[in-house]
Amino acid sequence: MTDTTSWDIEGTLALGTSHPVGRYRHDLVTGRWWWSDETYRIHGFEPGDVVPTTALILAHKHPDDRDRVSQVLQRACTTGEPFSSVHRIMDAHGDERTLAVVGEGRRDATGSVCELVGYFTDVTPAVARIADVRATASIRASAAHRATIEQAKGVVMCALRTDVEGAFEWLREASNHSNLPLRDISARIVELAASGNGDMRQVAETMADLLQNRSERRPG
Repeated sequence: MTDTTSWDIEGTLALGTSHPVGRYRHDLVTGRWWWSDETYRIHGFEPGDVVPTTALILAHKHPDDRDRVSQVLQRACTTGEPFSSVHRIMDAHGDERTLAVVGEGRRDATGSVCELVGYFTDVTPAVARIADVRATASIRASAAHRATIEQAKGVVMCALRTDVEGAFEWLREASNHSNLPLRDISARIVELAASGNGDMRQVAETMADLLQNRSERRPG
């Protein structure tokens, strides 16, 4: 049983960094939980500071993840099937952490699920690195797109003898007619200017043809 999340457990744990790992055991007959020392620390406590309970565990789950985690736990208690989940918690200090949790049920002599056992792994640093990498890539892509659009605006201004607002309006209209993103239209205009060897009259004529042809082919 795998809890579907936006973070892949194997991908996160494969980053090669040492992650704090704690063990747990949940007795379904008595309702008692046992935590290893590291599990206490992952939740922001010192060993023995609190008595772990289901209510305490759920209370520390991030509000946006709490219902999902509760459902995973209920299914595991019922079926005893192996499960995994990646979710956020708010530790005892109020800090947000991301945990990868795995576990499975154990059965008694009658075949009934009697306890859950497994591990909590604090993957917060790995998740932060993934977010940083994605953010950096997004920023770089955005900057590249902006640069291309600015170049295209300059080409349109020269070719059509218009101002900045007029150039952007032309690009926006071309984007709408062609059903292509503004960045793609801008890239085409920049390529067109480069291939035209600086002949703005030829560029303007080709741009006009491009817009007219796109407009004629656009579905009604």
